[in-house]
Amino acid sequence: MQYAPFLSKNRFLFFCFLIVLLSSGQNAWSQVAKDSSGKIPIVILKNKFMEGIKSDSSSFFKFTGDVAFQHGTDLLFCDTAILNQQKNNLEAFGNVKIVQANGTTILSDYLSYTGNIKKAYLRGNVSLNSGTDNLWTEELDYNLNTKIGNFYQNGTLQSSSTTVSSTLGTYNTQSKEARFTDQVFVTDTAYNIESKDLGYNTGSRMMRFFDSTVVTNESSVLRTSRGLYDSKYQIAHFSLRSSLRNKEQYIEGDTLDYNKVTGLGKAIGNVIILDTAQKSTLYCGKAFYNDRQKTLLAIEKPVLKRVDKEDSLFVRADTFFSAHFASKTDTLSKTKTTTKSKRNKQKSTSRPVDQANTFQTNIISSADTTSPKFYSGFHHVRIFSDSMQGKCDSICFTGKDSLMLMMKSPAMWSRRSQITGDTIIAFIKDGKVDKIVVPNDALIVSRTGPEKANLYNQVQGRTLIAYMVNEELDHATVKPDAECIYYPTDETGAYIGASEAKSERMKIFFAQGEIDKILMEQEIKQTLSPLDKITISQMRLSRFQWLEKLRPTSIAELFE
Repeated sequence: MQYAPFLSKNRFLFFCFLIVLLSSGQNAWSQVAKDSSGKIPIVILKNKFMEGIKSDSSSFFKFTGDVAFQHGTDLLFCDTAILNQQKNNLEAFGNVKIVQANGTTILSDYLSYTGNIKKAYLRGNVSLNSGTDNLWTEELDYNLNTKIGNFYQNGTLQSSSTTVSSTLGTYNTQSKEARFTDQVFVTDTAYNIESKDLGYNTGSRMMRFFDSTVVTNESSVLRTSRGLYDSKYQIAHFSLRSSLRNKEQYIEGDTLDYNKVTGLGKAIGNVIILDTAQKSTLYCGKAFYNDRQKTLLAIEKPVLKRVDKEDSLFVRADTFFSAHFASKTDTLSKTKTTTKSKRNKQKSTSRPVDQANTFQTNIISSADTTSPKFYSGFHHVRIFSDSMQGKCDSICFTGKDSLMLMMKSPAMWSRRSQITGDTIIAFIKDGKVDKIVVPNDALIVSRTGPEKANLYNQVQGRTLIAYMVNEELDHATVKPDAECIYYPTDETGAYIGASEAKSERMKIFFAQGEIDKILMEQEIKQTLSPLDKITISQMRLSRFQWLEKLRPTSIAELFE
């Protein structure tokens, strides 16, 4: 394009007249007239020097020295500018500044402005300020009408304590809504975020995640690809499969919800919860978590997997609940005890503590996270491992001493033997059942011979203690009031009769998973009858029950 100064004397006088007009004391801000096409012309407010320039197709005005323009309600400042009145376009150089009526201010080294559509292209050290928000980038497309800015070569938005940087981004100074894509990084005093696509409203402080995102803080790591986080009220909702990991726990689900203020969280859909301290994994449909009390409630087909070394124990129940034991040195409990002691000091200085009040206080006290954790399962409990299977109505695991407590109609199977009682306590060592205790109504039954024969070796008494070796029952003791029905065999394995006996104590020895020998001690009463002289179906102890149909047969059965 070739430029040449205007030589016409009349035109030169016209330009001088125009400068005088624009520089007069009239308030140009409120007296901007539209042209015949309805477009608002760009108006020069002030400058030090002006030069008329003409090209092959258009004519321009060049303004230098403290230049100011007005376009509608917006002001533009710069060191040098070239104005095309015909197209209503403007180029500005050096110390460019745009000021909008809503308070938004933009600074840059260069500006290309299309007045008819109010579109500004800013380049070089671009800085946008809108209230408490600040945006920095090297290139910015900004629409003065919609108040939306776009950057394409890295930008950073800072609002309060939160700073967001990305390769690409959009920011609306009116709605305070921003969208960042391609290598998004968020830094805040409370957390850091890496994302591929993130939305952030600087007014409401609401964050939205539209693609792979990792949120980290000093105690946890969150991974998600869809969801939102209200940083003002610290409420999170993640609507696609997400996971959260902290020092002791990992939780994953199709949806996650968490309120940091209340400490309440929720996971729904194919939930997986790993407890690294307890070496357990919980699978369920829904889980509810209390971060303050460190409690966990799992429903919808929950299955608990306990792992130690190479063996795994699976437990299915209708509901699982996990918590820490309450602290025995609770402050409120101390207060009650001290008050009572003072009140009765004149009567006695050694009055015992009110145990009922102390116990109730411990139950309602806040969780002591250093105390052991327990898991409780309720209703329709089924248990499966390679060495042992079981069923009951309720179950409890304690991390303190690796106990498994089975309550209400419990039954336990090991190979060809079954144990029942009022309650069954299993001691677990290295992920395997090491010892079994039945404190009341103990009964142990082993099927012997072919299934159709319906022969059962049986021992019952008040209590039972059984030991397992190499994942099989090895020996057991039943006492007191022990009774048995036993089918002994000769050296060839042939049955020699049916033995009915009573004694104060019986020791049982197992071979290949069934009762092999019974040793009776103290006050022994015994009869041996030939098989053809007995009715096998009536050879049953008083508490006899064979519950093989209720025995879990596989891990898959627990997940059905």
